[in-house]
Amino acid sequence: MGTLWKNGTIYTMQQEGHQVEAVYTENGHIKGLGTSDELEQKFTIDTVVDLDQKVMFPGFVDSHMHLIGHGETLMRLDLSSMNSKREVLDAITEKADGLEKGKWIIGEGWNENLWSDAAVLTKQEIDAVVPNHPVLLKRICRHAMVVNSLALMNAGIDEHTANPAGGLIEKHDDGTLNGLLKDKAQDLMIDALPPISSEYLVEALTKGIESCWEHGLVGGHTEDLSYYGNFKKTYNAFLETVSDKKFRAHLLVHHAVIEDWKEDGHHFLGGNEFIEFGAMKIFADGALGGRTALLSYPYADDPSTHGVSIHTNERLLELVKKARKYELPIAVHTIGDQAFENVVGAILEAPSVHNRRDRLIHAQILRKELIEKIKGLPLILDIQPRFVASDFPWVIDRLGKENMRFNYAWKTLLEEGIPCAGGSDAPIEPINPLWGIHAAVTRTNPLDPEKTEYRPEEKLTMYEAISLFTKGSAYACHHEDDRGEIKEGYTADFTVLDIDPFQVEEDQLLGKVVDMTIVDETIVYKK
Repeated sequence: MGTLWKNGTIYTMQQEGHQVEAVYTENGHIKGLGTSDELEQKFTIDTVVDLDQKVMFPGFVDSHMHLIGHGETLMRLDLSSMNSKREVLDAITEKADGLEKGKWIIGEGWNENLWSDAAVLTKQEIDAVVPNHPVLLKRICRHAMVVNSLALMNAGIDEHTANPAGGLIEKHDDGTLNGLLKDKAQDLMIDALPPISSEYLVEALTKGIESCWEHGLVGGHTEDLSYYGNFKKTYNAFLETVSDKKFRAHLLVHHAVIEDWKEDGHHFLGGNEFIEFGAMKIFADGALGGRTALLSYPYADDPSTHGVSIHTNERLLELVKKARKYELPIAVHTIGDQAFENVVGAILEAPSVHNRRDRLIHAQILRKELIEKIKGLPLILDIQPRFVASDFPWVIDRLGKENMRFNYAWKTLLEEGIPCAGGSDAPIEPINPLWGIHAAVTRTNPLDPEKTEYRPEEKLTMYEAISLFTKGSAYACHHEDDRGEIKEGYTADFTVLDIDPFQVEEDQLLGKVVDMTIVDETIVYKK
């Protein structure tokens, strides 16, 4: 006995425009497609879900996120929508009011590109308003943070502290610290934070999953296992949370904890139907916001730098070979074109085993010859369409107009036959997959009253954009044969919308349009 889903528009995503009248599910899987009458005659039905003329898709999955980090933003001071430095300073001042002296203040998501003066915060400015609490404020990209003097003192960082490999401790022109820590330099501060409890992790995961459901996500490919004390504690938090919360969590394993993972007896795609292990995660470079993404040319707005390489090419190859030793594909953060080239070189020298697909994450700064080089390799590009809305127009000045031809070139990639999956990189970008789809099909920033289109020739069709978050995400984690489409034998995971994206004006995607989220045949969210 099972469930009949009917009386709505049901897009299977098997091919563009393909619809069915009804779907029958049983024991968490799709058992039949057809008309309501056909399915009622063929199966024993004990539950009928009336879709009430809503629109059903295969369940949306975010191909790149940080689930605990997303949950943390729902628990911490959110700076992401603040439009001036003054707003941020006022927010931390208010947070400090009444807080016991010496307690940490942690904020998430500041972005100087939203501010009128576009000048980053400094420790001196924070010290002036919050002198008695260590303060740590993460930039939206999470590749930079700014801290105050008390935080630096707790971490033992001063003017004589050397830059760690792959990181930068910034200073003023006179040699004094300005409080900015970039990329691997952030680890010096993270190590000084109070220990994180298992209860905290479970709370963050719970809030993160519930937020995902609300936005139509049935699952996510998430990278969290190396940031919260140790592998075992973080993994146990996933086990505890997901036992009560149905969510398809595909866990990338950072190379820093890969030995712990292996010693714990795990293997590629091991786990259960809701928690499984994926590729080994590596960072090859930083981000564009702090000019730490590694380019093959100087930054147009600061010719003194090409960015930061997190690893030497020799070390990068060592890490790739370690993944291969454990029969793992790799998932590598590559924003700059030089970082991308370095990783592809390592892949060619140490190819994936058993044809397991590597993923290159972000891959937004490319060149034609790099696209040609990856054709036919067992890999997928894990893109974040929403970056178009966040990075333009300032990214043009940062990189130079003459270098933009193959940047954020989602349409070109698909036309060249390069598989792509769609993610948000939450909490760097909003978790809502419909906002990512909107960015992919419009190439605009929703906050721009002029609705300027950035490189409109790279717009995706609605079908292509939705495919990124359904079939693309399934392909990225080797589940193309049982997820990502509404098809017999596939998991009964669905996203139901109030609107039909194929029929309405694109800006309607920006509203609260998720009606239901279904995981394993269970309605986990209803508006």
